[in-house]
Amino acid sequence: MTGATGALGGRVAARLAAAGARLRLVVRDAGRAPRLPGAEVAVNAGGYADGAGLRAALTGAHTLYLVSAAEAEDRLGQHRTAVRAAAEAGVERIVYTSFLGAAPDAVFTLARQHAATEEAIAATGARHTFLRHAMYADFVPYFAVLDGEEVVIAAPAGEGRTSFASRDDLADVGAAAVLDDSPALDGAVLDVTGPAAVSLDEAAALLGELTGRPASYRRQTVAEGWAARRPSGAPDWEIEGWVTSYEAIAAGELAAVSDVVPRLTGHPALSVAEHLHRHPEDWAQLRR
Repeated sequence: MTGATGALGGRVAARLAAAGARLRLVVRDAGRAPRLPGAEVAVNAGGYADGAGLRAALTGAHTLYLVSAAEAEDRLGQHRTAVRAAAEAGVERIVYTSFLGAAPDAVFTLARQHAATEEAIAATGARHTFLRHAMYADFVPYFAVLDGEEVVIAAPAGEGRTSFASRDDLADVGAAAVLDDSPALDGAVLDVTGPAAVSLDEAAALLGELTGRPASYRRQTVAEGWAARRPSGAPDWEIEGWVTSYEAIAAGELAAVSDVVPRLTGHPALSVAEHLHRHPEDWAQLRR
């Protein structure tokens, strides 16, 4: 598996190790790899862009849990290189962390990249399962800033709703999908969501309850969304990703709710409130 040093991949790796799976953790830096029983570490310092290195690291593996790359201007190119390396290494099955609403014409730019990656994986002929993750519930506090004493979410998301999912649940689903080597999940495209679609008004109200601060969602136009984010100094491709993610919410592309979490894990999906109560560290920056 890739991504074991990250928040999602680390959770999946721990669950797989606890289940007794034989793991190979493909990482850039061996010093950052989690120490897990039954896990070996393969170093590929060049990451997804190093096809030869990744091919060597994956040779002999049966199933690859492929975590999507960090946001980058060449992210799709990295994904295609990684998929090609997996095919050349003889990987028989790929479980890929895609995104809710992935489609060539998706409003969210990164969802288009995920659709192209899914297409590349399918073209290899390998068995595959696509886990289309909803936005992380963990990220809700990071949509907000403190404006004086007030918690404010300012975004061009209109009246849209989002089925935020806890990374705890996404990890449970990921581990379950990897461990199920039956044909049941072959070719499956699974929307992995929270239990309900939440508006940003509701998200702001929740942050207010948690922090004890006044809180609100301030609607922006798309132009205002761009203008507010330009001072960050981020490149245009990154700002476009941020803004179009909110535009996708406004367009209703991220509101789907599925039963995948309970169906694959046997437990109900965590709501945003349940996740944030479980993980107060996610909203520590907004506390009094």
